Amino acid sequence: MKRLIYIMLSLLLMAGCAPKVLSNGYKQISMNEAVEMMSEETDYIILDVRTKAEYEEKHIPDAICIPNEDIGTEPPDALIDKEQLIFVYCRSGNRSKKASQKLADMGYTNIMEFGGINDWQGEVARPKAQILTML
Repeated sequence: MKRLIYIMLSLLLMAGCAPKVLSNGYKQISMNEAVEMMSEETDYIILDVRTKAEYEEKHIPDAICIPNEDIGTEPPDALIDKEQLIFVYCRSGNRSKKASQKLADMGYTNIMEFGGINDWQGEVARPKAQILTML
Protein backbone atom coordinates (compact mmCIF):
# COMPACT_ATOMS: atom_id res chain seq x y z
CA MET A 1 0.00 0.00 0.00
CA LYS A 2 2.82 2.43 0.87
CA ARG A 3 4.49 1.62 -2.40
CA LEU A 4 1.32 2.45 -4.34
CA ILE A 5 1.06 5.79 -2.55
CA TYR A 6 4.72 6.53 -3.35
CA ILE A 7 4.18 5.73 -7.03
CA MET A 8 1.05 7.91 -7.20
CA LEU A 9 2.82 10.85 -5.56
CA SER A 10 5.78 10.46 -7.91
CA LEU A 11 3.49 10.53 -10.93
CA LEU A 12 1.73 13.64 -9.66
CA LEU A 13 5.04 15.42 -9.10
CA MET A 14 6.29 14.50 -12.57
CA ALA A 15 3.05 15.70 -14.15
CA GLY A 16 3.52 19.05 -12.45
CA CYS A 17 6.92 19.48 -14.12
CA ALA A 18 5.68 18.92 -17.66
CA PRO A 19 4.57 21.81 -19.88
CA LYS A 20 0.96 22.68 -19.26
CA VAL A 21 -0.91 21.43 -22.33
CA LEU A 22 -4.06 23.45 -22.55
CA SER A 23 -7.24 22.03 -24.00
CA ASN A 24 -7.18 24.85 -26.51
CA GLY A 25 -4.19 23.47 -28.42
CA TYR A 26 -1.04 25.22 -27.23
CA LYS A 27 1.38 24.68 -24.37
CA GLN A 28 1.92 27.21 -21.64
CA ILE A 29 5.45 27.01 -20.26
CA SER A 30 7.48 29.04 -17.81
CA MET A 31 10.17 31.47 -18.83
CA ASN A 32 12.81 29.08 -17.45
CA GLU A 33 11.37 26.19 -19.48
CA ALA A 34 11.44 28.36 -22.61
CA VAL A 35 15.08 29.32 -22.03
CA GLU A 36 16.04 25.69 -21.45
CA MET A 37 14.20 24.50 -24.57
CA MET A 38 15.79 27.25 -26.66
CA SER A 39 19.22 26.10 -25.51
CA GLU A 40 18.46 22.50 -26.49
CA GLU A 41 16.54 23.03 -29.75
CA THR A 42 17.91 24.37 -33.01
CA ASP A 43 14.97 24.82 -35.37
CA TYR A 44 12.46 27.19 -33.80
CA ILE A 45 10.91 30.62 -34.16
CA ILE A 46 10.59 33.19 -31.40
CA LEU A 47 7.42 35.17 -32.05
CA ASP A 48 6.89 38.59 -30.48
CA VAL A 49 3.20 39.51 -30.70
CA ARG A 50 3.52 43.06 -29.35
CA THR A 51 3.14 46.12 -31.55
CA LYS A 52 5.94 47.04 -33.95
CA ALA A 53 6.77 50.08 -31.78
CA GLU A 54 7.14 47.86 -28.69
CA TYR A 55 9.25 45.40 -30.68
CA GLU A 56 11.54 48.17 -31.93
CA GLU A 57 12.03 49.47 -28.39
CA LYS A 58 13.41 46.10 -27.26
CA HIS A 59 12.92 42.45 -28.13
CA ILE A 60 14.46 39.03 -27.68
CA PRO A 61 17.27 38.63 -30.24
CA ASP A 62 16.20 36.85 -33.45
CA ALA A 63 12.51 37.20 -32.57
CA ILE A 64 10.14 38.07 -35.38
CA CYS A 65 7.29 40.49 -34.84
CA ILE A 66 3.74 39.68 -35.84
CA PRO A 67 1.43 41.79 -33.68
CA ASN A 68 -1.46 39.91 -32.09
CA GLU A 69 -3.85 42.32 -33.77
CA ASP A 70 -2.49 41.27 -37.19
CA ILE A 71 -3.09 37.56 -36.57
CA GLY A 72 -6.47 36.70 -38.04
CA THR A 73 -7.86 33.48 -39.41
CA GLU A 74 -5.30 32.98 -42.17
CA PRO A 75 -1.78 31.70 -41.43
CA PRO A 76 0.81 34.50 -41.36
CA ASP A 77 3.24 34.47 -44.29
CA ALA A 78 6.22 34.23 -41.91
CA LEU A 79 4.87 31.05 -40.29
CA ILE A 80 4.80 28.58 -43.17
CA ASP A 81 5.29 25.28 -41.32
CA LYS A 82 2.40 24.51 -38.97
CA GLU A 83 4.53 21.92 -37.16
CA GLN A 84 7.39 24.38 -36.52
CA LEU A 85 8.33 24.92 -32.87
CA ILE A 86 7.16 28.47 -32.10
CA PHE A 87 7.83 30.29 -28.82
CA VAL A 88 5.31 33.11 -28.32
CA TYR A 89 5.69 36.10 -26.01
CA CYS A 90 4.37 39.63 -25.53
CA ARG A 91 4.83 42.21 -22.75
CA SER A 92 3.13 40.49 -19.83
CA GLY A 93 1.54 37.31 -21.18
CA ASN A 94 -1.99 38.37 -22.11
CA ARG A 95 -1.55 38.96 -25.85
CA SER A 96 0.72 35.93 -26.20
CA LYS A 97 -2.07 33.69 -24.89
CA LYS A 98 -4.55 35.21 -27.36
CA ALA A 99 -2.11 34.89 -30.26
CA SER A 100 -1.21 31.30 -29.29
CA GLN A 101 -4.90 30.41 -29.29
CA LYS A 102 -5.39 31.96 -32.73
CA LEU A 103 -2.43 30.00 -34.10
CA ALA A 104 -3.67 26.76 -32.52
CA ASP A 105 -7.11 27.38 -34.05
CA MET A 106 -5.40 27.66 -37.47
CA GLY A 107 -3.79 24.24 -37.00
CA TYR A 108 -0.36 25.10 -35.63
CA THR A 109 0.67 22.16 -33.47
CA ASN A 110 3.87 23.15 -31.65
CA ILE A 111 3.11 26.46 -29.94
CA MET A 112 4.87 27.27 -26.65
CA GLU A 113 3.47 30.35 -24.90
CA PHE A 114 5.92 31.63 -22.30
CA GLY A 115 4.57 34.95 -21.08
CA GLY A 116 6.13 38.35 -21.40
CA ILE A 117 9.40 40.12 -22.02
CA ASN A 118 8.92 41.82 -18.64
CA ASP A 119 10.13 38.57 -17.07
CA TRP A 120 12.90 37.86 -19.63
CA GLN A 121 16.29 37.64 -17.91
CA GLY A 122 18.33 37.11 -21.06
CA GLU A 123 19.78 39.46 -23.64
CA VAL A 124 17.52 41.92 -25.44
CA ALA A 125 18.02 43.71 -28.73
CA ARG A 126 17.59 47.49 -28.70
CA PRO A 127 17.96 50.16 -31.38
CA LYS A 128 21.54 51.47 -31.63
CA ALA A 129 20.42 55.05 -30.88
CA GLN A 130 18.87 53.87 -27.62
CA ILE A 131 22.03 51.97 -26.67
CA LEU A 132 24.15 55.10 -27.19
CA THR A 133 21.89 57.22 -24.99
CA MET A 134 22.16 54.65 -22.22
CA LEU A 135 25.97 54.89 -22.07
